Amino acid sequence: MREGPRLEAAGVKCTVAPDGGREIAVVGTEERDRKSESQYNSKRPKKGDAWMTNLTFYSARINGVVDYVDKHLDEQLDFQRLSSMAYVSPWHFHRLFQALTGETLAERVRRRRLESAAVRLLRSPPLTAIQVALEVGFGSAEVFCRGFKSHFGLTPTQWRQGGFRNWVNERRSELDAVHRHHYHWAVVEDMFQDDEQVRRGLHRVAANPTTVVEVKPLPKMRVAYLRHVGPYGDPAITRLWERFIAWCGSRPLFHRGRAIVGVCHDSPDITLAIQCRYDTCIEVDESFRAQGEIGVQDIRGGLYACTSFKGTTAEFYPAWLRLFAEWLPQSAYQLDDRPAVEMYGDPTLVAPQHGGAVCELCLPVHAL
Repeated sequence: MREGPRLEAAGVKCTVAPDGGREIAVVGTEERDRKSESQYNSKRPKKGDAWMTNLTFYSARINGVVDYVDKHLDEQLDFQRLSSMAYVSPWHFHRLFQALTGETLAERVRRRRLESAAVRLLRSPPLTAIQVALEVGFGSAEVFCRGFKSHFGLTPTQWRQGGFRNWVNERRSELDAVHRHHYHWAVVEDMFQDDEQVRRGLHRVAANPTTVVEVKPLPKMRVAYLRHVGPYGDPAITRLWERFIAWCGSRPLFHRGRAIVGVCHDSPDITLAIQCRYDTCIEVDESFRAQGEIGVQDIRGGLYACTSFKGTTAEFYPAWLRLFAEWLPQSAYQLDDRPAVEMYGDPTLVAPQHGGAVCELCLPVHAL
């Protein structure tokens, strides 16, 4: 399959040159200078670097590329710049990107543009198809509408007129199935840890509290992060937090007033569960630099609808759903395209016994 034309269709600037039956993505030249490979090799992990492996090093760099793409969807993306961010030559970049993300760069850009457009189409007052198309980086309404129908099975008009509900219900059913599976094993684990529960055959059931919401501004933050890709509510996120907190504890990063944050980059109502990104984060200053698998990113500030949460990992999803599906439609606000965040006041509150947490769930919003 020809990668170059697909990259160009997604707004990634490149050309294609044949080389022994292979195809090479190139920017601004007729062929790639193979000697330039040394400039990328000089930035790769050196032999004996015990603190990272090639896999963790490149995973962190590709995460940086993914974050950059998300922030520049409305621009023409330069392939040379993206490959340099990953510290590999253009020759290897698209193969490395696909190996680590499961998508080609072109597929990734196209999917994220369409998912962003799907959210924008539901905003009030409504935008025209060409306005949405241009906002997310498509060159014409025709190309946008064709891509939208191919991805979601609906035209933008059908989506806006209520067709989105079937897609959302499918995504929620998909996530519910994941949570039911993990809940079953949570019951087993809890019972084996509590003799009284084993004897009585009981498992604690979360209450359905009234959602009390405060709408308030949160500041922009620079954070160090470690990423999980997969369903929200997956027990792997608890293990990720444990690993991340241990890493933070081995460095002088815990200070009073320094934010500890969980970042949900994708809407599980729009994005497939296996493609959702979750970051464990801690606020850092400008002097901090990416280290091994630990990346650095900026979390945009702005207005958030926040509610207190205390519960287990399995209870996160129902709490988010109450905020999104019950509170939001009755409020004077609508969803914004910034990531949702979990704000933790203390590292000991992230994952206490039984995988629980105490935090604020913060949904990005703006006024209707």
